[in-house]
Amino acid sequence: MMNWTHHLIIAPILIPLAAAAILLFIDERSRATKAMISLCSVLLMGAAALILLRIESGPNDFDGVYLLGNWAAPFGIVLVLDELSALMLLLTALLAAAALVFSFARWHTIGAHFHSMFQVLLMGVNGAFLTGDLFNLFVFFEVMLAASYGLLLHGSGPLRVKAGMHYIAINLAAALLFLIGVSLIYGTAGTLNMADLAARIPEIEPDRRMLMEAGAGVLGIAFLIKAGMWPLCFWLPTAYSAAAAPVAGVFAILSKLGIYVILRLTMLLFSDGPAAGFGASVLLYGGLVTVIFGTVGVLASQALGRVAGYSVLVSSGTLLMVLGINDNAISSGALLYLVSSTLTIGAFFMLIELVERGQDAGAAVLAVTMEAYGDAEEGQPDQTEGVTMPGTMAILGICFAACAILLSGLPPLSGFISKFAMLSAMMGTGAIGVPPTAAVWALIILVILSGVAALISMTRAGIRTFWSSIEGTVPRVLVIEVMPVLFLLGLTLLLTVQAGPAMRYMDRTIQSLSNPTVYIEAVRNAIVVGADKGKVD
Repeated sequence: MMNWTHHLIIAPILIPLAAAAILLFIDERSRATKAMISLCSVLLMGAAALILLRIESGPNDFDGVYLLGNWAAPFGIVLVLDELSALMLLLTALLAAAALVFSFARWHTIGAHFHSMFQVLLMGVNGAFLTGDLFNLFVFFEVMLAASYGLLLHGSGPLRVKAGMHYIAINLAAALLFLIGVSLIYGTAGTLNMADLAARIPEIEPDRRMLMEAGAGVLGIAFLIKAGMWPLCFWLPTAYSAAAAPVAGVFAILSKLGIYVILRLTMLLFSDGPAAGFGASVLLYGGLVTVIFGTVGVLASQALGRVAGYSVLVSSGTLLMVLGINDNAISSGALLYLVSSTLTIGAFFMLIELVERGQDAGAAVLAVTMEAYGDAEEGQPDQTEGVTMPGTMAILGICFAACAILLSGLPPLSGFISKFAMLSAMMGTGAIGVPPTAAVWALIILVILSGVAALISMTRAGIRTFWSSIEGTVPRVLVIEVMPVLFLLGLTLLLTVQAGPAMRYMDRTIQSLSNPTVYIEAVRNAIVVGADKGKVD
C-alpha cells in the first residue's frame, strides 16, 4: 500500500487548484473571505512543501515518483519529486506567502479575481517543478503564463498596460517555440517522458539526433526567454518594474523557473553520451553577456524598480554561466545563490513600493539634476543642527541596507556566502594544479564587478532616498506591508546562520542531478498500485 506522505507529491498542485476554483464562486465584495481562503491555501502548500523537503532529504528510501491515473511511465502522466524540485516548491511557497500578505494592505482590492489568478499561477509553477513529462511541462507553463498575464495587468494604468502587452506578445512567442520544440523531440524520439527520453537518446541514429537536438534548441530558447538571457531579455526590466509590488515580488520565481528547466534537462538529457555538452557554450557565453548587460543596466538605472529588474538579469546570467561551465562544486554554490537572490529580489520589489510611496513622481529626476548642476540654495548656511529620522524611515532604511548587502554580495549575509562558495570553487581548481580556464576567470571577474555595480547603485539610491530626499515626507506604511519584507530578509539571515546544512543539501542536490540513472530508473520502474511486481518491467 502507498504511504500517505506519497500523496503529498500532488498536493502543491491540487491545493491552489481547489482554492482557485472555490474563489471563483465567491463574490468580489467578500474581500476578507477570499483573502483568508487564499492565505490558507498558500500556508497548506508551504506545509506540504516543507514536509516533502524533509522527507526527500531524510535518510530513507522515499519513492518520489507519483503515477497519475495509476498508469505506468512513459504512457501515463508522472510527477517526480527529488531534492531540486522539493527545494523549488518550498522557495515558491515562502515567496508566495510574503507577496500574498503584502497584497492584503490594498493591492488585492484594486482589481477583479486577484486571488484566483494568484492561485492559478502557483499551480502552474508547482506543476512545472514536479512534472516528469515535456508535454505536461508545456501545459503547466501555459497555465502559469495565462495567470501571469492577468496579474501583470492587475491595477491597470497606461505604463502597466503597455508593459503587459509586450510581456504577453513575447511570452506567446515563447509558448509557440515551446510547442515546436516539443513536436520535433516527439517526432524523433517517440516519447516526451523525460526519463524515457534520456534513455532513448543514445539509441537515436546520428541524422535523427540532429533533428532532436534542433528541437531541444528551440525548446531551450523558450525557457531562455523566461530566464532572461540576452538578447531575449529586453522585456523583463520594464515588465517587472511596471507590475504591482506583490506581483513583481512573486514574479521573482518565474525567471528561476526557466533556470530550473534548463538545469533539469541539461543534467538529465545531455550530461553524457553522444549528446553530452549540448548547448553548454550557448549558456556560458549567453550568460556572460547577460551579466554584462544587467550590470550596465544596474549602474545606469535611476528608478529603483529598474534596478531590481536588471538585478534579476544579473542573477539569471550568473546562473546560466555556471550551467555552461558544468562544474559540480560551482553549481552547489550557485544553487545557494539562486535561493538567496530570489528571496532578496522578492523582498526588494515590495520594499521599493514602500520607499517610493512618499515620493513625487519626478523626484528622482529632479534629484539627479540637482546633483549634476547644484542646488540653487547651495552655499547658504544650514539653519538646522541635525535631522531626526522617523521610525518608519529607519526600518525601511535597515531593510534597504540589507537588500544592498545581499545584492552586492557583501558579508555577512547569504549573498556573500553563496558568492564566496562559487568563487572559492572556481579558484579551488588552481589549488590542485589545474588553473581556472578563461571562461572561469571571466565568471570570477563578472561576479565581483556585478557586486560592485550593485553596491554603487544601491548606495547612490539610498543616499538620495533616505538622507537627501527633497520632499521630506514620511510614507505611511502598515505593519502588514513591512512584515513580509522582514520575513523574506529574515529567511536570508536564517540561510546565513544555517549555511553549513544548506550547502550540504545543495551538494546532495547537485550529486543527485549528476547521476541521471537514478532518476531514469526510478521513473521507468515505478510500480503501478495493485500490480504484481514480477510483471512490471
